[in-house]
Amino acid sequence: MGDRTSKGRTQVERRSELELVVTRTFDAPVRLVFDAWSKPELFKLWWAPKSNPFTLLSCEMDVRTGGGYRLTFGQDASNTMSFFGKYLDVTPPSRLVWTNDEGGGAITTVTFEEQDGGTRVVLQEAYPSKEALDESFIGMEDAMPEQFEQLDELLITLGASV
Repeated sequence: MGDRTSKGRTQVERRSELELVVTRTFDAPVRLVFDAWSKPELFKLWWAPKSNPFTLLSCEMDVRTGGGYRLTFGQDASNTMSFFGKYLDVTPPSRLVWTNDEGGGAITTVTFEEQDGGTRVVLQEAYPSKEALDESFIGMEDAMPEQFEQLDELLITLGASV
């Protein structure tokens, strides 16, 4: 349906009217990549694109099946927006599934697979309607490659400190 590749490493693909898939391989072990997605102190270091005028003001994550999360973005405390939901499945270090309870209501599944000493990450978002995906795709097409570049930089730093 449409895809975009960033520097040959991040592929953003609209697979159907309801599904978005983002794929990237990182030069880091599965456990380290999973930690970057599941530990709030690491997640907040890479999730908000630096090109976005909004920063991640707070990051609350209870990463367990049945747990929840809340991410608050903004320029300051008076101008914020929050994203929140619950974890439907947490299977360390191979899988995370969560709801996106604000806005479009997508279900996000992220898998982590060892591949030649690195980690292949596949993020799939299933949307309840074509309109919800249309609205999200515009921002994700640019944001996800940038976020994954930031994750790559963090993983290099974490790998050096291990």
